[in-house]
Amino acid sequence: MHMKPSSVANPLYYLHNFHQLLDWVADRYADLLSHEEQHFITTFARLEEPSQALLVRLIMRKGPHFRADKLAYTEIGDIKGAAAPLIAMNWLQNDAQLDSNTLFSLLSRNELINLAHSAGHPPHARKAELQPWLQRQFPDGCGWAALGLETEVYSLALGALCDRLRLLFFGNLSQTWAEFVLVDQGIFRYPNIPIDRHSRGFHSRAAIDDYLAIHHSSDALEAGISALDVLAQLQPLHSDSTWLAQRHARLRFRLARQLEREGARQEAWDIYTTCNYPGSRLRRIRMLEQQADWSAAWALCQQPGSTATDDAEQQLIARAQVRLAGKLGLARPQPEITAETRTSSLTLPVVDTCVELAVSTHLHSPLSPVHFVENSLFNGLFGLLCWEALYAPMPGAFFHPFQSAPADLYQPDFVTRRQHLFEQCMARLNDGSYLTCIRQNRQQLQGLQSPFLDWRILRADLLESALHCLPAGHLQAIFQRMLADLRNNRSGFPDLIQLFPDKARYRLIEVKGPGDRLQDNQRRWLTFAAEHKIPVEVCHVCWESA
Repeated sequence: MHMKPSSVANPLYYLHNFHQLLDWVADRYADLLSHEEQHFITTFARLEEPSQALLVRLIMRKGPHFRADKLAYTEIGDIKGAAAPLIAMNWLQNDAQLDSNTLFSLLSRNELINLAHSAGHPPHARKAELQPWLQRQFPDGCGWAALGLETEVYSLALGALCDRLRLLFFGNLSQTWAEFVLVDQGIFRYPNIPIDRHSRGFHSRAAIDDYLAIHHSSDALEAGISALDVLAQLQPLHSDSTWLAQRHARLRFRLARQLEREGARQEAWDIYTTCNYPGSRLRRIRMLEQQADWSAAWALCQQPGSTATDDAEQQLIARAQVRLAGKLGLARPQPEITAETRTSSLTLPVVDTCVELAVSTHLHSPLSPVHFVENSLFNGLFGLLCWEALYAPMPGAFFHPFQSAPADLYQPDFVTRRQHLFEQCMARLNDGSYLTCIRQNRQQLQGLQSPFLDWRILRADLLESALHCLPAGHLQAIFQRMLADLRNNRSGFPDLIQLFPDKARYRLIEVKGPGDRLQDNQRRWLTFAAEHKIPVEVCHVCWESA
């Protein structure tokens, strides 16, 4: 089946979208749905349209508690009548126990004043002043009916179930129902990738449960729950999903970092020793350094088979080796000899804009324009050249129509699974056809959502000038480095590019204001650029004295 966009002119557009989501999930996950989920899908379809519409309205609103007198939808009409079947099925509750904070959020100021009048509160009290009284009056909460107000409160009892359905459709819980509206209104446009009915994000019920368990533990950690308490509830994975194993490893690494902060060092150490997430070995080295166990830290740096998993970790471990050699009285490891990056200095008048734009304005001229591009230009050129490979309909890459990127973009085997496609794309840099490819893709893909394409930067004039000035060999080197580690090497590019169209030349400029230092990923890119004869410099800026 294919998703058919709804018109927002249709007052029931949201119901149309919800039906499509349910049909999509039922078509692809029939073998994995729980009895509760199957029952909901079939029962929902038999409801009268007003009840369906009311339920979907509440699902898509911030809740889960809603005053009936605040609900008014012309296309639904009688709210109480529409709610009755939902209450009968316990999908809505009108007698839920509400805690004092929920009561406070639902009550108006005047209602609170009337309730608190007998306690001697002045009639002109601000609403916030009445919250302590409400908490004392109802320490354990109460049902809404106990307040004696005329209206009802409906409590949505399907939150967890609807989250699971949303997870099955999107493959994540970061995307919301709003995606449908943004597409319906033409605000977002996503790549049109063929998706057959066998394409889905989960292939076992265990994988669904694993995702939810990881998500809930992550939420608990972010909410400030003790890391020890989160650790006690953390379950091992029950599925063989590679990408869930990565999410689980990342959660365990975050958990170990928080355990360190809370002083639970042994528990943190135990996680690091069994966690293959990048940075785990480095954290163990740092913990040993903090204990002044220099020998053990040095041994861990030198441990056979413990090579760093990426350039960033390798860079940090190399620094640790230098520190530890000094502590142990050993010869300090000699850094690799690298090409030096050119530096320059500017003293500029104080301006209200950012330092990068100040330098751009200062250096700009009609014959040598300067553009503030950061990561966007080279990411865009790469995305336009390699679109065919990046957005190939590979198994496990695309499984719903609102994806701006393949789901496996940062998986270790992303490039190798598409190796022949990337080779074909990169070969265009050798025969000159890359120019036509990039231009055509820019025209055809204009406006699509993609982490590679920032359309504010990829203007036709800048693109044409950049293609004229950037040698294919430089693009080849830069793109190969990006492919080596898409997660880390898509960032760190210099801030500015200055183009010299008359000479078909360019230079990249990293701008550093007073007190600003180069970040590690910037240092790695600058070193790479210098080694490959890519023209780059670091411009240090000082402000003129008043």
